[in-house]
Amino acid sequence: MAQEGGQIAPPHKHVVLRPTYRVENIVASADLNIELDLYGLASSSHDIDYEPEQFPGAILKIHEPKAALLLFKNGKMICTGARTVADVNRAVAQAVELIKKFRASHHVR
Repeated sequence: MAQEGGQIAPPHKHVVLRPTYRVENIVASADLNIELDLYGLASSSHDIDYEPEQFPGAILKIHEPKAALLLFKNGKMICTGARTVADVNRAVAQAVELIKKFRASHHVR
């Protein structure tokens, strides 16, 4: 039964619900189709935390747009915390650039 003004509305009364909402968090997954050196990446950037005893993925914190990416050894990524698809795209692009720079500096193909 729906509540109306603090009272329970009778079951025969039509109650109109008009929910309001806003997007707080988008979760997206991506696959780079390469193997990642999580130890190397973590040592190359202060924005990446990697503690394999605690969690099998490295955590990359993106500051603008605010998002976090979980990076896994098999090249899969999870982006969380972004509020728009455009923010997901920007966060993933930043992660890709960071990974490309790391691989180039370490001559990884």
